[in-house]
Amino acid sequence: MIKQYRIHIESKKRRELIDISEKINKMISEEKDHGLLNVFVPHTTAGVIINENESGLKNDIIKTFEKIVPENGDYEHNLIDNNADAHLLSIILKNSVNIPFVDGKLLLGTWQSIFFVELDGPRQRNIIITAIS
Repeated sequence: MIKQYRIHIESKKRRELIDISEKINKMISEEKDHGLLNVFVPHTTAGVIINENESGLKNDIIKTFEKIVPENGDYEHNLIDNNADAHLLSIILKNSVNIPFVDGKLLLGTWQSIFFVELDGPRQRNIIITAIS
């Protein structure tokens, strides 16, 4: 069986990691089977990652983004939208992740959380969750 859900997010910063694990857990808590969950971000200036939800690490990730692709670089696309850095970072990140689940619980590791990664905020965003069981 395939079920689909949506999460709506409102980011507050230009670059931000938003933990969506709890929202996803609530959505699939009714699933009484085992299967695979796909978390898909349908945006070209955002992504999704799985990592530890620790404030220092989250700050390090944002700082690393700036080192890899500086916000105010000399990008041709900035003549149109001034968000080339967000597009470039999104191609380094993933736009989807797959997570197995059993009996309505995600099989994440002890320290793993699912993050929506905003690269061009603040914005209103959508995430599509597909559960296949």
